Amino acid sequence: MLRLLCTTILCVIHVFTLISNAKGQEFTELEMAHYREKIKSMFYHAYNSYLDHAYPYDELRPLTCDGQDTWGSVSLTLIDALDTLLILGNHTEFQRVATLLQDTVDFDIDVNASVFETNIRVVGGLLSAHLLSKRAGMEVEPGWPCSGPLLRMAEDAARKLLPAFQTPTGMPYGTVNLLRGVNPTETPVTCTAGVGTFILEFSALSRLTGDPVFEDVARKALRSLWKTRSEIGLVGNHIDVLSKKWVAQDAGIGAGVDSYFEYLVKGSIMLQDEELLSMFLEYDKAIKNYTKFDDWYLWVQMHKGTVSMPVFQSLEAFWPGLQSLIGELDSALRTFHNYYTVWRQFGGLPEFYSIPQGYTVDKREGYPLRPELIESAMYLYKATGDHTFLQLGRDAVESIEKITRVPCGYASVKDIRDHKLDNRMESFFLAETIKYLYLLFDPDNFLHNSGLDFELGTGPSEDCVLGAGGYIFNTEAHPLDPAALHCCSRKQEERRELQDILLNLSEPLPSPQDTQSQETDSETEPPVMDPSESIALKPGSRRKAPLLSCPMQPFSARLAVMGQVFTDCT
Repeated sequence: MLRLLCTTILCVIHVFTLISNAKGQEFTELEMAHYREKIKSMFYHAYNSYLDHAYPYDELRPLTCDGQDTWGSVSLTLIDALDTLLILGNHTEFQRVATLLQDTVDFDIDVNASVFETNIRVVGGLLSAHLLSKRAGMEVEPGWPCSGPLLRMAEDAARKLLPAFQTPTGMPYGTVNLLRGVNPTETPVTCTAGVGTFILEFSALSRLTGDPVFEDVARKALRSLWKTRSEIGLVGNHIDVLSKKWVAQDAGIGAGVDSYFEYLVKGSIMLQDEELLSMFLEYDKAIKNYTKFDDWYLWVQMHKGTVSMPVFQSLEAFWPGLQSLIGELDSALRTFHNYYTVWRQFGGLPEFYSIPQGYTVDKREGYPLRPELIESAMYLYKATGDHTFLQLGRDAVESIEKITRVPCGYASVKDIRDHKLDNRMESFFLAETIKYLYLLFDPDNFLHNSGLDFELGTGPSEDCVLGAGGYIFNTEAHPLDPAALHCCSRKQEERRELQDILLNLSEPLPSPQDTQSQETDSETEPPVMDPSESIALKPGSRRKAPLLSCPMQPFSARLAVMGQVFTDCT
């Protein structure tokens, strides 16, 4: 027993010595440039392999050099990779693919699609590409960013998902047929993330297009889910969207739950929404109280808080990056180091890792080229400047290149222990993994803009400042510009004010008797403004026009600094 204890202590000392040495190693600008070029080369090897062997299918099968449809038969890899092309500086190919997608992709197809995956990959990818299209050198139409062909495609795709939200609870089904809506035999059971991962894309759509239906259904789903948390403040893994009953009661931060918490934080920042932030902070207290042990996060029973699965899941590796957004850097760093030791043990993160045994879990040994640990490294390097996170990036580049590269792209790892490969390259490899790696080694990329550079909107929005930084990544790493949402929301408000004035002018002039009566009433009873008055006019109703004003409220596009998301009352 003593010998085992000494061996364990020596292993821990060795691991932390490696990490300490990595922390002391500084990367030169020449080395940073070298890895940027290497990551670009990896991207084009995968991307060109998809074009040569898999297009127009959704994804590449790299071992057999062919393609397969996986998430809806919409050339998914092209949509997912589009904004990565621009981030790598390839404007020409961005323009070609954006035009190609407009000409070839049709969402009126008889296909059953995941509501969650279609939202984060297709709607998110098209929204991001729309907001970046001017930077890519595309000719934008008057009124951009509040209109445009890619925005209309995103809206079309999102409308195909709306039937899934037509439930008594407002929580959506997990699958919808893009042509026929929800199948009558569709299961009402879906994962927590499948309910709570819409507020970024859907609120962006509503504020860009002026149609509130998207944000409304996303908020209704969030609020409905919020009411189902247990008496100790936790949510489970799978829920019945018709009855609100929890089917799987394991609570944690990993698979099936992860992006729900992510969207509460990112939604609060992008929308400057205190309700979303307060929801997350309440969850965060419960997560710390019941699931956190020695800077690991376990799975527990949602009602009792007892440990149900003492495992680390690779999807949980996003958590340190999320913590950095709310200023919890010390905790984020400690947890990141735990996850980094697992990466160094295998050259990648297994889907499940037993914390007590320090090894993989049976039938969960795969590594499908996931981005989450690299994503956290990017956020933490941005927050600290610590070159430890560049070391992780270097390890990731070398591991992926050595273990998973094949003649027709990069293959998922079927078993991280012996590095056997699987015949699949998921679209998120180009959308997320490569993107976060490149951004980690490219601190001067426009997405890291601190506000010194910007561009102006066109047409009715030509006074809007866009692209000044503060981009919010959705859970598929598609960046959204909060300033564009503010710009188009302001335009919609001004349009409503003008509509009210025109409606008021169209009313017949009051008779002298009515005017005298109104003056008498005004002397005895002061006018009262109803703060709850609806913005929308009911059929046949009219409303007095408010005083026309020019909105001058400044917009600050920035991420949270040490937890201070809101700098004034909003």
